[in-house]
Amino acid sequence: IKMAGDSRFPDVDTDVSERNEETEIVVNVGGVRQVFYGDNLNQYPETRLAELINCLSGGYDSIFSLCDDYDPGKREFYFDRDPDAFKCIIDVYYFGEIHMKKGICPICFKNEMEFWKVDLKFLDDCCKTHLSEKKEELEEIARRVQLILDDLGVDASESRWKRCQKYIWKFLEKPESSYPARVIAVLSFLFILISSVVMCVGTIPDMQVTDAEGNRVEHPTLDSIETACIGWFTMEYVLRLIASPNKLHFALSFMNIVDVLAILPFYVSLTLTHLGAKLMELSNVQQAVQALRIMRIARIFKLARHSSGLQTLTYALKRSFKELGLLLMYLAVGIFVFSALGYTMEQSHPETLFKSIPQSFWWAIITMTTVGYGDIYPKTTLGKLNAAISFLCGVIAIALPIHPIINNFVRYYNKQRVLETAAKHELELMELNSAEGKAASSKSEFEGLVREGKEGPFYSSRLKVSHSDTFIHLLSEDKHYRTRLQSCK
Repeated sequence: IKMAGDSRFPDVDTDVSERNEETEIVVNVGGVRQVFYGDNLNQYPETRLAELINCLSGGYDSIFSLCDDYDPGKREFYFDRDPDAFKCIIDVYYFGEIHMKKGICPICFKNEMEFWKVDLKFLDDCCKTHLSEKKEELEEIARRVQLILDDLGVDASESRWKRCQKYIWKFLEKPESSYPARVIAVLSFLFILISSVVMCVGTIPDMQVTDAEGNRVEHPTLDSIETACIGWFTMEYVLRLIASPNKLHFALSFMNIVDVLAILPFYVSLTLTHLGAKLMELSNVQQAVQALRIMRIARIFKLARHSSGLQTLTYALKRSFKELGLLLMYLAVGIFVFSALGYTMEQSHPETLFKSIPQSFWWAIITMTTVGYGDIYPKTTLGKLNAAISFLCGVIAIALPIHPIINNFVRYYNKQRVLETAAKHELELMELNSAEGKAASSKSEFEGLVREGKEGPFYSSRLKVSHSDTFIHLLSEDKHYRTRLQSCK
């Protein structure tokens, strides 16, 4: 390290005139030399490059606090940093904004900007989007790894009831945790299918029986199967609610609300059947029960809990609200225009089927969506021409937003696979670091025993690494190990 009093280096020039706007400095970043002038750098005096102009008067201690090395003869500052990222960052001195080149990791680029003390506000909005997406990915990976570590770890200080809650939660919510948990997930999936099939089969007249009042009701066997399925759903929901670490979040979750909607109609209809007759007329009770039984279709959405494909589709639809809104707007405009034209053109025909514009909406809907039931159709030449144009416009309107929706689905599906693989790799890296730490600790302890009495006990404890140590910077502040998440490679 170069010291201020070292005779090998000439004294630092402290002339005040060097800090004017004509000051020239040479910066070598990763072997790439750049020449800067004071009038450009002083636009942002808080950045590291601007501080280099004024550091010469502070001696070598001030210089080496800002750079890795300094050549007094060439007046050249050396930095062991990424030259590609540096080329992007220096744009702030010339253009007032920074654009991140393709191929540079957003997280690494953010770290480079922090090193050069350039505020993130100078990063262009398009690049900030990539940075936020990468942050979300790393946070998701860290969350998944932390969940796995929580499942693997056992806190001896927890009570038996807490440990039992964790076991039940993992048993019911994480099928990949064990073989019995996978069996329970398969059973739950089968109960959902059986319940849905029973609901459909129960509407077949041949599968119904006549009760004492002469009304057609479901077969008693199907009722028994339905009761067994509802019992399973109820037990599953209650156990998951009891074992949930955050019961309010659990109760307000969309899928858990679907579970309640799938279970509740059975108990409400059962209550109305046995107690409602005393409070209201029997016909009203039967109508209410029939309406509630229709709500049993909500249980089919329970399949989304066990299907990653349905979850991906749901997310893709959420991210495609703009495209779906565009599709509905196209169809709405087309329906209004072509229904009005169809009504106007068909008025001259004595047997017209277009009685009014609102009635023509139905014809426009089934025509633009290419369904074409044929219950309403044009009879005049102009009406047929209008119909031809309407279904051609309908095909174009439907086809335009489909591609972005498919892209959202594929992008999210691939992203989930990448995140899952990244979490597994991170765990493998943690296992490897743990194994290397244990091996180094064992070797150190052995060498310490050999040298005992000469150099004293060897400090092997510094090299010990336990399985619970976390190497993800999002989960821990420990910086002794550089992991794939930290290097973003």
